[in-house]
Amino acid sequence: MSTPRSAAPVALVTGAARRIGAAIVRRLHGAGYDIALHYRGSSDEANALAAELERARAGSTLLLQADLAEFDRLPELVAQCVGRFGRLDSLVNNASTFTPTPIGTATPAQWDALFASNARAPFFLAQAAAPHLRAERGAIVNLADLYAERPLREHTLYCMAKAALLMMTRSLALELGPDVRVNAVSPGAILWPEDRSDTAAQQAMLARTPLARTGTPEEVAEAVRWLLQDAHYSTGQVLHLDGGRLLAG
Repeated sequence: MSTPRSAAPVALVTGAARRIGAAIVRRLHGAGYDIALHYRGSSDEANALAAELERARAGSTLLLQADLAEFDRLPELVAQCVGRFGRLDSLVNNASTFTPTPIGTATPAQWDALFASNARAPFFLAQAAAPHLRAERGAIVNLADLYAERPLREHTLYCMAKAALLMMTRSLALELGPDVRVNAVSPGAILWPEDRSDTAAQQAMLARTPLARTGTPEEVAEAVRWLLQDAHYSTGQVLHLDGGRLLAG
């Protein structure tokens, strides 16, 4: 018996329970997408978000719990999504790990963790999703970072992993065209890390930002939606959503 095919386009969003991921999910759902909502440990937030979306449109969400460092779970996430909705139109690689790795203290375990979420999982999810995305002439959006192009002190491994994600964006755009578009959003300061409160450093960063403010999760979410739905002639591109910070150095 074949899986009933969703009438709505379907997006798989990783790291979708909180913060920017949750904003992306709400924006895509509001734009008519059914959502496969991946999370790792934030089960309360994921369930609350899914319940909110289900109240708006019943049968429009699928919760997927997985540690993206576990390789076998990656093709399984795509299979579960297609098994539930009968299609996959969009993949949003949002999940990320961010931790300092000062030279002299960095470990292979930190290397593995940072590359697993920021580079390896996005690639193998894209590989598993590619046949389904081709069938729908769909799209991939990767959430990169300004620090993929401009290094952040004491975060070499994170910067390296995000740089790999940018090259993956460009390379997959070449490999998967013309059927699948692949782009990236590279945010600047949007939400400050929850475990840090270095106000002086934050203010110094904003002083170097021409628009003189942080961005909002909703602005990132709208950029993702635009790249998925409206940017029909854009692929292999990186949309810098940074308030102009790259201009100022």
